[in-house]
Amino acid sequence: MVSSTYSPKLEQLFSRLDALTRRATVEELRAWLTESDIAVEDVAPYVRFDNERYLRHLIKEGEHYHALALCWQSAQRSPIHNHAKSTCGFKVLEGVCTETAFEHTPAGVIKAVASRDIAIDAVVASQDDEMHQVSNLQAKGQNLITLHIYSPPLLKMDVFSLTDAHVGEFRPMVLQHTDGSGI
Repeated sequence: MVSSTYSPKLEQLFSRLDALTRRATVEELRAWLTESDIAVEDVAPYVRFDNERYLRHLIKEGEHYHALALCWQSAQRSPIHNHAKSTCGFKVLEGVCTETAFEHTPAGVIKAVASRDIAIDAVVASQDDEMHQVSNLQAKGQNLITLHIYSPPLLKMDVFSLTDAHVGEFRPMVLQHTDGSGI
């Protein structure tokens, strides 16, 4: 069963987030996640994997943020997306995360412009129209766990395709823990 209290490390982060009276900046999320000593043990009640897709587990929500644990099995990826009027910061808690950045081309489609591996304890932050894809490209059996903060809560985002110029809308599914089942 998921406890209604959080680890002291999460409580410290949440006290900063609960004090927000506006959208957090990239610099704030990057600093708060970097300064935190949050580890997998702190989000353990929210760790659950699925064979078909990565899972998003809501840890805590406030007026100006959502905090989620994202759980990725090998070869699972997010869609190529932006953060549509939200600031996102995430910290790698387990595994190696691959982030690929994209930009628009004169032809009206997108292209990958950079890709990097992000190790445990590293922090990434972006906002608004910055496009990226987050992936677990590690060998089979090696999981990835990331802690994400979205400010304001990310209720929809634009998604992109490498094969056409159509921009779609994606409403990320969040799994709330209300009875300890993870669903």
